[in-house]
Amino acid sequence: MKILVFGAGAVGQAVGCILSAAGHSVDMITRERYLQVLRAEGLAVTGIFGDFRANPGHTGFYASVDDIRDNVYDYCLITTKSYDTETAIDELRKLRRQDFIAVSMQNGCGNFEKLIERFGGERSLAARVITGFEIERPGHVVITVSADAIHIGGCVEGEVTETAGRLASALNDAGLPAESTPYIRRDLFAKLLYNSALNPLGAALGVHYGALGDHTDTRTIMSAVIREVFAVIEASGGKTQWATAGEYDSFFYGRQIPATYNHRSSMLQDLERGKPTEIDALTGYVSELGRLHDVPTPVCDTLTGLIRFMERNRVKKT
Repeated sequence: MKILVFGAGAVGQAVGCILSAAGHSVDMITRERYLQVLRAEGLAVTGIFGDFRANPGHTGFYASVDDIRDNVYDYCLITTKSYDTETAIDELRKLRRQDFIAVSMQNGCGNFEKLIERFGGERSLAARVITGFEIERPGHVVITVSADAIHIGGCVEGEVTETAGRLASALNDAGLPAESTPYIRRDLFAKLLYNSALNPLGAALGVHYGALGDHTDTRTIMSAVIREVFAVIEASGGKTQWATAGEYDSFFYGRQIPATYNHRSSMLQDLERGKPTEIDALTGYVSELGRLHDVPTPVCDTLTGLIRFMERNRVKKT
C-alpha cells in the first residue's frame, strides 16, 4: 500500500517506520528538525514489539505536502496534535488525487468529526491508540508500553468498514498489534476516559502513570474525573464498553494502569518542552460537552484551568 503519515512525531514516525519495514511505500511529513537525520540515516524503532528500520532510499521524508502534491496514496494517517487537525486537513486537500482514506490516529475527541465533515464518511476512519511512543533521539523512536491493540473503525455504528480492516491487517502483519472494530466511537470515548483521568493530573504533578495509581489522594481525583467523563458521555448519547463508571474504575486500576505503569504522558512531555498541550481535546472537551448538556464537571474544569495556566507560564527547558 501507499501511505502518507502527516505530522510524524513519535506516533507517526513509529507507525510509518513499521509499515515501511514491512514493504509498504511510506512518505512522512515531519518537523524540519528531524529531516536531516532521517534523510541521511533513516529511522529506527525499538521497544516492546521488536526492532524495525525504515531506510531513506525506501521511505520519503518531507517538510511539506507541497513537495509531494502529485503522489498518490491509499491512506493518509494524521498523527498531529489535536489542535493541528484543521491545518492537517487543509494541507492534505492540496494533494491532486483526493481518493485516499483519511485516518485520525490522534488523542482526544472531535478530530474524527472534522475528517468526516471535510472528506465524507466513506473516506474517513478513526484509530484509537493507547500505546506509548517516545523519540529517544532524532532517527530513533522507542515503543515503551501498550494497554491494548490499535483499534480502527468507520463512522457508522455497528458497521464493519472494509478500509479499516485492510489497514488494521497491514499494521498487524507488520508487527504492530491492530484490529478493526464496528464501534470505534465507543473506543474513542474509552480513550477519553483513560487520557482524561491520567494525563492532566500526571502532567500537573510531573509523574508517570503508575505513581498516580499508587496513592489514595490521586486515585480519588482520577475516579472523580472518570465519573464526570462517564456522565458527559451518557448525556450526549454516547456509549462505552462499560455499563457504569464503577465498572470502568475496576478495569482502569486493575489492567490499564499496570500495563502502562512507567509511561510519562505526552502532555507532561509537552509542558517540559514548553509546547502547547492537547488539554482542550481531553478534559477541556469534557467541560465543554458538560456545559452543553448541563452536566457539572468541576474536577475536569479545575484540571483544564491548571494545565492552561502551566502552558502560559512554563519556561521552556534548554
